Amino acid sequence: MADDEARLSEIYQGLPDAQRKSLLDFAEFLDTRTESRPAAPPQVPETIPRPKEESVLKAIQRLSATYPMLDKSTLMSETTTLMGQHVMEGRDVTEVIDDLESLFRGAYEKLREDKG
Repeated sequence: MADDEARLSEIYQGLPDAQRKSLLDFAEFLDTRTESRPAAPPQVPETIPRPKEESVLKAIQRLSATYPMLDKSTLMSETTTLMGQHVMEGRDVTEVIDDLESLFRGAYEKLREDKG
């Protein structure tokens, strides 16, 4: 474990500021995976407008709050892939957030169809 922490610190120290922020955003995103979720969330999406400027992590948090009825574990793989495209590949934040919004909206529509 100490070796992993040392390596992560070494990588972090060698990155430019923008990439350091991306790495921290990704680490915070992974940290959100351990939070507990409400047992009986509402079935109607919350109305949370998209801010003019938003990080991918903040968008994931906003979309998770917008669609609390979704099982986030079913979205984890695709969400992680999109976050990785932004952090590791430098994909544009706006495009990634657009894709995240489509992902969450699609999952909500599927949930409605399955329950309806």
